[in-house]
Amino acid sequence: MRRYGLSDSEWDQIKNLLPGRSETVGVTAKDNRLFVEAILYRYRTGIPWRDLPARFGNYRSVHMRHSRWSRKGVWEKIFQVLSTHSDNTYTMIDSTIVKAHQHSAGAKKKRKRQSIGRSSGGWSSKIHVICDGQGKPTALHLTAGNSHDLVGSDALLMQIQSTTLIADKAYYARDRFIEKLKARKCKVVIPPKVNSKTEKKYDKIIYKRRHLIENFFAKLKQFRAIATRYDKTAKIFLGAIHLVASLSWTI
Repeated sequence: MRRYGLSDSEWDQIKNLLPGRSETVGVTAKDNRLFVEAILYRYRTGIPWRDLPARFGNYRSVHMRHSRWSRKGVWEKIFQVLSTHSDNTYTMIDSTIVKAHQHSAGAKKKRKRQSIGRSSGGWSSKIHVICDGQGKPTALHLTAGNSHDLVGSDALLMQIQSTTLIADKAYYARDRFIEKLKARKCKVVIPPKVNSKTEKKYDKIIYKRRHLIENFFAKLKQFRAIATRYDKTAKIFLGAIHLVASLSWTI
């Protein structure tokens, strides 16, 4: 296997989910595996599209095809199919900030609509994630970096499958979020804030498992073009996140 390439096992698990197969309607793709490896190479190394090695073909074609598949939800569909066998013993929710590079500017639509916002650290985006009991992602959402964590939790609320949710103190603030989970008979494991006027008990043993979602963020940010956002549009950036997150399910 070439550096940053797919293993045979990984390829076997995603190849039948891709468009352009010989048995499907439409034009048959020349080499789907090489194309997917080109996308992973670009996001892992963080290079500009025009610097893709020649073995991947014309960089414009690779970029345009990735953009088209992202807009059509191809990467998201792959992610959804692979994540159906989740371990719903526990569910974890959290978010991580990624700084937006100056190259992410210039999309035709306004920055706000491309999930880029200004905070104290500059322009950034925020990736919201739900993970299962094994720390594997089951749902993803993208917002502007200056959005509160609870904005992402509202978008992902209906995708929480388990009867126990683990989250950090940022999610403690909104009673409405907690009450909705309790109404669904979902146990909430969230430590209270230091300045909280009421002392609320939580399961400290279960809460220790929250490090698994942090481990996922660490793996996600090994891809340098995700740790720093270069993509102008939210659709393309989120498409790449879905693709990389899918690899968590091929191991």
